[in-house]
Amino acid sequence: MSDSNSNPKPGLPRWARATLGVVVVYLIVAYVVMPQFDKIKMHRHPDLRDAERLTHTGSGLPGDPLNLSLVGPEEAVVRAFLAAGWRPANALSLRSSLRIAVDTVIDRPDPDAPVSNLYLFGRKEDLAFERPVGHSPRQRHHIRLWRSAELDDEQPMWMGAGTHDIGVELSRTTGAVTHRIAPDVDAERDLVIADLTNAHCVVGVRWIDAFHQELQGRNGGGDPWHTDGRLGVVTLTTSAPATPAPP
Repeated sequence: MSDSNSNPKPGLPRWARATLGVVVVYLIVAYVVMPQFDKIKMHRHPDLRDAERLTHTGSGLPGDPLNLSLVGPEEAVVRAFLAAGWRPANALSLRSSLRIAVDTVIDRPDPDAPVSNLYLFGRKEDLAFERPVGHSPRQRHHIRLWRSAELDDEQPMWMGAGTHDIGVELSRTTGAVTHRIAPDVDAERDLVIADLTNAHCVVGVRWIDAFHQELQGRNGGGDPWHTDGRLGVVTLTTSAPATPAPP
């Protein structure tokens, strides 16, 4: 009498094992190997003097242009964006990257989706906020902020790069999933200012003309951008807003 338990169970088909192997190799290269190369290159070039107008990717490629500066302590910055209906972005990791990739495919909201790291002053962004558009993480408004060494009336200054994500693509540098930005970065700058103003978190706004001498370019993902060259400088209130912003 034969023992049915002694018969080996069939494994995965060869094509399934091959597909799984390709996926695993892609994930390791895109999210483990290439970021390590980026870190090594950053240590070789820690002082990015040419990043005062542009951000940079970890490999030193031009990133998104700076288009906004905020004046106020960190708690005022966080409070202002929360009052305006923006959400802090999750830290970039393999898990959060996989989640946004899945959410994009199945069209599921991800209001705290991570942003890819960009660099200014030799370091990645200190803060990042986003505001979803619709129900898919393919589109969102978002801004990265770096605390500057400069002070404005004894208040900290934050340099920001705000862009509107309009789609998802594979990075031309690492192969990782990333967003495609809308070319009009001035529109995103003006949207952020309007949202913070409507949330009653702004004391005043002034403009620095000709901040950008180059009025157009491409970021590290190859996406084109253009600007009128002005930098908006927004002074935030250090107290809580009088009334909450509308949802």
